Amino acid sequence: MELCIDFGGSEIKLGVLDQGEPLRTATVPVGPGDLEAAAAAASGLAAGLAPAAVGIAVPGIVDRGAGRMVKAHDKHPRLDGLDLVAWARASFGLPAVIENDARAALVGETANGSAAGARDAVLMVLGTGIGTAAIIDGTLLRGAHDHAGVLGGHLTVDFAGAQCNCGNIGCAESIAGAWALRRDLAVRGDAVTDVKALFEADDDAALALRERAVRAWGATAVSLCHAYDPSVVILSGGIMRAGAAVAEPIEAYVRQHLWTSSHRPAFVVPERPDLSVLRGLAVLAAAPRT
Repeated sequence: MELCIDFGGSEIKLGVLDQGEPLRTATVPVGPGDLEAAAAAASGLAAGLAPAAVGIAVPGIVDRGAGRMVKAHDKHPRLDGLDLVAWARASFGLPAVIENDARAALVGETANGSAAGARDAVLMVLGTGIGTAAIIDGTLLRGAHDHAGVLGGHLTVDFAGAQCNCGNIGCAESIAGAWALRRDLAVRGDAVTDVKALFEADDDAALALRERAVRAWGATAVSLCHAYDPSVVILSGGIMRAGAAVAEPIEAYVRQHLWTSSHRPAFVVPERPDLSVLRGLAVLAAAPRT
């Protein structure tokens, strides 16, 4: 049994899971005092259940050895450099592991989720930002400095685009992360302010905005397929609450633009994309420590 904490961009998701299934879950909004609120809520969830370990996911680069988030650019600045393993020990009296949220989501979906058993897969988390991860021949891609695979949302998809908060130009996230979509909706003065509602609206402004978003998501998925040659592409995250309205045009874009001889991967959407990260954290927290 594992206590899992996902520091998302707009909310912190918490759960106690047993063999990948949630026994109790809760959310805490991101804001002042959220670290303390998350600790209190997590302790409440764990009461009477006795989890053996803690899994913590963050929306940025991690130093797993040091138990810290290195940088997430405008997300959870209080976590920058914080020893989260020590925080978990002090808060819950338990050992902890820390991982990038997209990597954790990919572990969850390939272990016991929508792509269970897949050994070659990529994942895109479409949420506040755009997180990505890859698994090749059963091995989770991390790289020499823990940056490999997770920065797909910061691939350039528009050379004439604005500067992203990461410093790059024309990143997919700066066009089609939920934070960017909300920004553009506000600039347009559009009545639609919810990203899910954006994919249900039929006015010209909404159509143009979501077509641009689909191109950014699709171009990112194409690049991930060209780089990692997956059998499965997993689409997860809060934006996937819009379901087929998002998934189908992304898949169509990818099939149209892939290298001619590239394998045409299957596309899957988890039934509960909000649980992808928590399920992966449970697997990681339960793994033997070396």
